[in-house]
Amino acid sequence: MRLIKLGAAVLNQTPLDWGGNARRVREAIARARAEDVGLLCLPEMCLTGYGCEDAFLSPGVQRRAWALLHELAAETAGIAVSFGLPVLHRGKVYDCAALAVDGALVGLAAKRDLAGDGVHYEPRWFRPWPRDLRTVHRAADGSVVPIGDYVFDVGGVRVGFEICEEAWVARRPGATLAHRGVDVLLNPSASHFAFGKRAVRERFVLEGSRAFAAAYVYANLVGDEAGRIVYDGDAYIAADGAFQAIGPRFSFAEVGLVTGVVDVDGLRLSRARTVSFHTDPADDAEGTLAVGLAWPAAAPAAPVAERAAWEEGPHPKFEELSRAVGLGLFDYLRKSWSRGWVVSLSGGADSAAVVTLCAYGLRLAVAELGLDAVKARLDYIPGVAGCVDVSAMTRLLLATVYQATANSGEATRAAAASVADGVGAAHREWDVGAMVSAYRALLSADQGRPLTWEQDDVALQNIQARVRAPSVWMLANIEGKLLLSTSNRSEAAVGYATMDGDTAGGVAPISGVDKATLRRWLVWVRDHGPEGVGPIPAVAPVTALAPTAELRPADQHQTDEDDLMPYPVLDAIERAAIRDKLEPAECLVVLASAFPASTPAQRLAWVRRFFRLWSRNQWKRERYAPGIHLDDENLDPKTWCRFPILSGGFSTELAELPDLPEEGA
Repeated sequence: MRLIKLGAAVLNQTPLDWGGNARRVREAIARARAEDVGLLCLPEMCLTGYGCEDAFLSPGVQRRAWALLHELAAETAGIAVSFGLPVLHRGKVYDCAALAVDGALVGLAAKRDLAGDGVHYEPRWFRPWPRDLRTVHRAADGSVVPIGDYVFDVGGVRVGFEICEEAWVARRPGATLAHRGVDVLLNPSASHFAFGKRAVRERFVLEGSRAFAAAYVYANLVGDEAGRIVYDGDAYIAADGAFQAIGPRFSFAEVGLVTGVVDVDGLRLSRARTVSFHTDPADDAEGTLAVGLAWPAAAPAAPVAERAAWEEGPHPKFEELSRAVGLGLFDYLRKSWSRGWVVSLSGGADSAAVVTLCAYGLRLAVAELGLDAVKARLDYIPGVAGCVDVSAMTRLLLATVYQATANSGEATRAAAASVADGVGAAHREWDVGAMVSAYRALLSADQGRPLTWEQDDVALQNIQARVRAPSVWMLANIEGKLLLSTSNRSEAAVGYATMDGDTAGGVAPISGVDKATLRRWLVWVRDHGPEGVGPIPAVAPVTALAPTAELRPADQHQTDEDDLMPYPVLDAIERAAIRDKLEPAECLVVLASAFPASTPAQRLAWVRRFFRLWSRNQWKRERYAPGIHLDDENLDPKTWCRFPILSGGFSTELAELPDLPEEGA
C-alpha cells in the first residue's frame, strides 16, 4: 500500500490582478502544505486569470505571467503544484499547465483541445498543441523548460494532465495517458456554470478514474471572475470509479481546498487485474520527465463525498439560480469597487427578482463567511464597518426606487414597497409624471399637434420608461453604486424593452433567465428560498400580479402577454428558432406538438411575431449591459449568440407560411 494525499484548490481569481492572484495561489499552497498534501492542482490560467481576452496576446502579460510562475515555483518546497498560464512558444500562444516540484519548474503540458463554443473563444488567442509532440520551450528570460505531451514521474508517481475541455471531448488525452501508466490525472479547469452542468462533470471525472484506473483531481475556478461568467467552484478527487472528496459549490471564500487520500499501489493492481486494460510495455523514457519528491506521509482516510443538502432538494435549479447570481453580484460589486447596487423597482417580477438576488448574495455571503469577514471584503465602502448585522448591510448597500407616472397603479406601488421592505433595502418613491408631461408638451409643440395614444402609442410608452433612467443613474453616481438593469431573456429575444429605459444599467443580472422561470422562482422565493437563508414572503404581492409594463392608461388593461404572446410559447419558439436554428415553418410543427390546445391561426401569429421582432431588435441585444450566463442557450451577442443587426428579417421564410389570418394571439 502506498498512500498519497492529493489536493484540488478552488480560487476566485481576477484577470490581470497580479498581486491578488499570487496571494491567493500562495494561500492555497500554504494550506495544502499544512495538510500534508503531496500534489496540488490549481485551476486553469490561475496566474493571469482565465478571462484576459485579447490581453493574452500582450507581450507584457506573457512576461509577467512567466516571471510569476518562476517566483511561485520556487515556493513549492516539499510539494508538487500545477500552475496555469499562457505561454508564447515559437510565435504561438498556448494554454499551459506548468508542474513545479520541490521548488523547481519541471515542465509544461500544453492544451490540445480548445473550447471554442458558447462563451469560450480560446481559438482566438491560443493554438492547439499537436498530439505526441515533445520539445523544449526557450523563454525570453533565457530559461529552457520541456513542453509538450509529457508524463511526469514525481517521486515514483506518474502524473498526467487533461486540461478542462480535454475531458469533454471524445478523444480524451486520459485514454492515451492511461496506456502510458499514469497514476494521477490532473484537470485544471475554468469551466463556466450552467444549469445542470455539474452532472456532466461528475460523470467524466468518475468515468475517467474508472476507465483509466487512476486517481482524478479536478479543480475549477469560483465566482464572477471577469464579469459575464460565474464559476461554481466544483472540485473533485476520485479514484478507480469512486469519489474520495467533493468540494462545496458557489463558495464566497477566495480560496478553497479539497483533499483526498488514494492508494497508488491499489490503482496499479486494479489496472493489472483488468484483462481489457492495456499499457504500453515499451520504455517511455523520452516521454517522461522524472523528478524526486519525498511524499508526505498519508494516513488512510474514509472517502468524503457529501453534497450540500440543497443539491439533494426538490428545487436544485432555483437553488443554483439564487447562488450563482447572488455570488456573481457580490463579486461584481467588490471587483468593480462599487459601493452597492441601485435598482429601479417597478413592482413587477423582473425588478423584484433583481432586488431579491442582491439580498440573497449578501445573506449567503454572511451565512458562509460570517459578518466580520464580509465586512473585511467590503471595507472600502464607507459605513460598512458599522453594520451590526446583514440587515444593516443590506440597507447600506441596496437602494431601490419606485418611479410613478400617471399610468402607475397602487398595486405595483404596494408590491414594490413590500419587496423593498422584505429584503431591507433603502427604498424611495418618486413621481416622474411631470417629466413625462414636459417631454410630451415639447414634442407636441414640435409636431404641431397633440400626441395621442391612437397615433403615438410606442413613443408615449417609451418616454415613460426613459425618463426613469436619468434620475436613477444620478442616484447611482451620487452614491457610487452600481445600477442594475432589469431586463430578462424573454424580453431580449423580442426587444420588449426600452433602450435607455429598463435596459439602463452596468450589469444585467437576469438577462439569461426567461420570464416563465423567473415567475416560478419568485413563487419558490416566497415559500421556500435557498437552504440556510430561507424565504422572502414579501414578494407575494408581485407573484399575484400579471406581468405588465404599465405604460398605457389603466383602462387599456395592458399586459405583457397580450402585447407579445404567452411567455411559455415565446420561450419555446426562441429555443426552436435560435438554439435549434429551425425555420418558421419548422417552428410551427414544434408549437403544434407543445401547445396542442392552440389553434393554427394562433400558432401562425406567434411565429410571425417572434421572427419579425427577433430580426428587427438585434441592435437592442447588442446594447444590453453585460449579463451573467446561467445556461448554454444564451442570447448575448458578444459572447454567445451572434446575429446580423441588419438582415432580410426572414421575409422569404415567413412568406412561405400558410396564408391564415393573424388572430388569436
